Amino acid sequence: MKERKIFYFEEPGEKNTSDALDSAYARLKEGGIRHIVVASHSGATALKAAEKFRNLAVNIVAVTVSASTKKETIEQWDKNVPKLEKLKVRMHRGTHCLSGIERAVKARWGTAGPVIVMGDTLRVLGEGTKVGVEISLMAADAGLIPNAEKVMAIAGTGLGADTCIVIKSAYSSQFFDLAIQEIVCKPYSEGVKHEPR
Repeated sequence: MKERKIFYFEEPGEKNTSDALDSAYARLKEGGIRHIVVASHSGATALKAAEKFRNLAVNIVAVTVSASTKKETIEQWDKNVPKLEKLKVRMHRGTHCLSGIERAVKARWGTAGPVIVMGDTLRVLGEGTKVGVEISLMAADAGLIPNAEKVMAIAGTGLGADTCIVIKSAYSSQFFDLAIQEIVCKPYSEGVKHEPR
């Protein structure tokens, strides 16, 4: 049996980024994790993580939003790419595997498919938990992290980071092999408060 601390934030959001990264760093120092995936709209959270973890021997993968996102967000990301490359952060932009084409189905016919339902089910633990699972699947599918290995996922509610989980990774085609093994930090959840997306 192992005893580990879990840190809970009173409220979700970007203001928790520094504390979330501190919690992640403390867990990484315990060992057993060689790969980190970080959700990052503009690249700012990925840069903070890369700076924080620069003295650790870990593979950092920044996963950003798809190209269908607002132009301003894409431009911010593009400005940060050279800095991320300098810090040896690997990057991925792709289809959000827990929504993707089902967003088009919902918009056209007003119905949610199983993938959107799965995403909202993960959101009962918090937005960051859903995003952490999603970016892990995306990074595995892109070959940027290994399959079936302990991986740390750092994500948040909106911008920044407020959630850090340790996952046994899986490809999206093998979704049910994925396992959330540890919660390092997360905000208290109020459930899913938005329309299906």
